[in-house]
Amino acid sequence: GFDIAKQSDKVRKSIGIVFQDPSLDIDLTAMENLVFHAQLYGMSKDVYEPRAKELLALVELDDKANNLVKTFSGGMKRRLEIARGLLHHPKVLFLDEPTIGLDPQTRRKLWEYIKELNRKEKITMILTTHYLEEADFQCERIAIIDHGKLIALDTSKNLKNDFIEISREKLVSLNLAGVISVTQSKEHVLFSVEDANKFLPELFKKAGKEKISVDSVEVHKPSLEDVFVKLTGQSIREAEASSGEQIKARLQRSGWGGRR
Repeated sequence: GFDIAKQSDKVRKSIGIVFQDPSLDIDLTAMENLVFHAQLYGMSKDVYEPRAKELLALVELDDKANNLVKTFSGGMKRRLEIARGLLHHPKVLFLDEPTIGLDPQTRRKLWEYIKELNRKEKITMILTTHYLEEADFQCERIAIIDHGKLIALDTSKNLKNDFIEISREKLVSLNLAGVISVTQSKEHVLFSVEDANKFLPELFKKAGKEKISVDSVEVHKPSLEDVFVKLTGQSIREAEASSGEQIKARLQRSGWGGRR
C-alpha cells in the first residue's frame, strides 16, 4: 500500500531480506547482530529485546545468543539471518537462495524453520531458488522467470499437467473435456490434460460409444523441470555470480582485490 518512490522508508520497514551472500558480522555475537539490525531500523530497546529473544528461540539459537557468529555452522548462520530479517515485523520476507551451499540434512531442517516461521509470523515469503524440487514441494505458487521476464505463475499442480499417450488416431475426433493440447503421430495420440484421473474414465466411455478400441494407454507425470524446459527451451542455468562475487571480480581486475 505504500508508494515506492514517495514512501521508500515505509517500504523498507515493510520488507525483510535474507541475502544470498553471508551478511552477518562474524565478530559479533548472535544477539549483537540482531541488536545492531534493530537499531538501524530505529526500534526501541523495549521492543527489540523481547523480539530478538523470541526469534532466537524460534530458530533454536537461544542457547547460542552470546556466542560469536564466527563459531557458527553454515546452517546456524542462515537461521540467524532469517531471524534478523524478521526482527522488525516485516509484511514480506525475501529469501535469495536461502539453502544454497547447505548439505541436504541442513536444507531440510532449514525448510522446517521457514515453514514454521511462515505459519507463526503470518507473513508472505518470496524466495528464489535453483533447486526445482524445493519450489515444487515447498511453495504455494511458483513463478518461472526467463531472461528477466515472468513467463509462468501458478500452483505446482496447475503447471504440471498430465500427459497421456494413447495408441489410436481416431481418438482425436472425440470431444473430451479437460484437454489442453493434442499431438498425434502415425501410431500414437498424446493428450496434455488437466487431470488424468478424471480424463481417462471419460475417454474410455466415449471411445466405447464410438466403438473405438484402445490398444494401450500410458500416463506421464511431468516434473517441474519438464515444465521449465518446455517453457524456456533449456534446462535450468546456474546462477550468475552473486553481487559480492561480481564486486570482488571487479576489484581484482582493477588491482585492488589481492595482496600487493
